[in-house]
Amino acid sequence: PLWFQQSRLAPRPAPRAIAEAPEPPNRAPRMAKDPTLLSCLVAEFVGTFFLIFTVGMNVEVKASVWGGISIGSVLMVSIYALGGISGGHFNPAVTFAVSIVERLGGPVKGFLFKKLFLYWAVQLAGGIAGGFCYRSIFDQGIRLGPQDVKFGPLDVGILEIIYTFMLCFVVLNVAVAQENQPNQYFGIAIGGVIFAGAYGAGAVCGGCFNPAVALGLDISHINHFAPKWSPFYVLCHLLAGALAVGCFRLVRSSNFPGGSKEHSEGARFLAEFLGTYMLVVTVGLNVLAESPAAGYSIASGLMSMIYALSTVSGAHFNPAVTFAVLLSGRAPEMTLKRVAGYVGAQLTAGKLASMTYVWVYSDSGQSTSLGPGGDYGLCAVGVVEVAFTSLLCFIVLSVAVSPSTKSTSKYGFCIGACVTVAGNAGGPISGGAFNPAVALGLATGPFGQIIVMLLTYWGFQFMGGALAVLMFRITHAADVDHVGHEETLADVEVNEPLKPVV
Repeated sequence: PLWFQQSRLAPRPAPRAIAEAPEPPNRAPRMAKDPTLLSCLVAEFVGTFFLIFTVGMNVEVKASVWGGISIGSVLMVSIYALGGISGGHFNPAVTFAVSIVERLGGPVKGFLFKKLFLYWAVQLAGGIAGGFCYRSIFDQGIRLGPQDVKFGPLDVGILEIIYTFMLCFVVLNVAVAQENQPNQYFGIAIGGVIFAGAYGAGAVCGGCFNPAVALGLDISHINHFAPKWSPFYVLCHLLAGALAVGCFRLVRSSNFPGGSKEHSEGARFLAEFLGTYMLVVTVGLNVLAESPAAGYSIASGLMSMIYALSTVSGAHFNPAVTFAVLLSGRAPEMTLKRVAGYVGAQLTAGKLASMTYVWVYSDSGQSTSLGPGGDYGLCAVGVVEVAFTSLLCFIVLSVAVSPSTKSTSKYGFCIGACVTVAGNAGGPISGGAFNPAVALGLATGPFGQIIVMLLTYWGFQFMGGALAVLMFRITHAADVDHVGHEETLADVEVNEPLKPVV
């Protein structure tokens, strides 16, 4: 409001004590010392210990609803607490990925390759210590491996690779990539991966995504203290870390020697593919596992991938969002050719994600479906899909596109929160798609029936996108004058910035 801007722009007299204080002598600022190697190793041990101890405690007390959130939260707070000391890896796969980036000349400063084995040693030691610590309370361990007889080693391996890849990829993008530095969302983005994978994938493979977790659980479970399943898990995790580095280099070639300064169209399309794939596979796994926290799990996966890839492609991961951004007229870089590429990548990712979770559950006879829930009809589905798709698209336009209300740090959380809102409120009625790529992934059954239902849902979702643009154009009409307004304010001397700077 004008009165708020005037109050911020009004000159303020300095307090007397400060105004009359003598000028300090010219001297260089006192710089903090770099953490010692011992500090880094102890930090990695402590963070990994608390992570595995929290995993074990949640499993043993059967915290089915809040367990994944608890485990992701301890990782998040440990990263915020110790990331400035050791980097906050707490995971040998993450350390492996970071060391490869450093060897390739990427934007990793101060992490010498020789630290790799020292980090691995203390991380594994912290994991084993955490495993025996929770076992001392319950006098029993946690079985590592397939969580049900209907799942086999390949099912376990593919999901451990997918979500360990997601974890390492998000770490590299939010904590290493030059375009995203500095930021304050790195911890919640990394913790969000655990929120995403703990429920859907956890019901199949246990949800380790970390060699230290696998080894700590495996060794503390069996009486002769020898690993059984953990070598297989560790191999999957390290493979996922290497794959994450490869995709990181493809989407952010400018971070490596000889890379182009601008993101290529191929990098943008790959970013949309990866983000949409992780979103849809998380949706399907949560649905098939009948997760008690599906809405929050799916929202967290979307949030993490948005924070990871927003500076590459804009992180739409939804054809309805891409459609709304195009119609808004506020993104001139979104040409029809780019829109077609985005939508193609998103729909392809949705179908491949569907093939992934259908294959994992192929021996169980379970499958997803697209259609009304309970006794509801298509009219109720239409109201829900149009309303909540419009909410999602409107929030995207408001917090990520509009120069007036754009957020530099909370945009991913806000967009993800829309999925929590829509999934819990509208999911029981329409199935909670709100995204043509998700609808494509959920649709199974006879071909003719699938086509009819898909076209119906897609129509509702694109109507929601158009409604969001209408609301956005009315509520954010002042955006057209925003550039000139900023130029006017730039000549005014102020004591405090109008907007926080990360």
